[in-house]
Amino acid sequence: MNRQFSTAWTVHPFLTDRSIPYVIIGGLAVQRWGNPRFTRDVDVTVLLPPGKEEPLLREIIAVFPPRGPEGVSFALANRVLLVRVPGGSEVDISLGLPGDEESVVARAVPYDLGEERVVRQHESLDVDYIRRWLWTFAGLTDDPEVPQQFERAWAQRAS
Repeated sequence: MNRQFSTAWTVHPFLTDRSIPYVIIGGLAVQRWGNPRFTRDVDVTVLLPPGKEEPLLREIIAVFPPRGPEGVSFALANRVLLVRVPGGSEVDISLGLPGDEESVVARAVPYDLGEERVVRQHESLDVDYIRRWLWTFAGLTDDPEVPQQFERAWAQRAS
């Protein structure tokens, strides 16, 4: 998984655990729809409840360090929070506005980056090895869905 996809997967549970609606935009979104494009960061639009932006922005920078000394004040003035995922990429978190951006977030399409990788690289995968470790991992996390996700992706490779 490339650095930007890994970064997106780091940001995803943070936002979803807090029920913050979001959509990935920019270079990663363009790649999702089949057009290779170089990107060095991850662009995200979030919808924060009016009047609660500042506390949520502070919560974000408590986990993801800001890319500048002004962090939250810059975000409130410019409607974009610039952060970095430790060990990952830079993330530009745009504060979506009611209306157009709200409808963009509402129309977001779920995308499982892991499944596409299985489909694209199926010929080079050691499937027995992957299955063995997925079942081991699923047992450690009590998540039987982990191997099932792989099996669905594996079944798609012929499609």
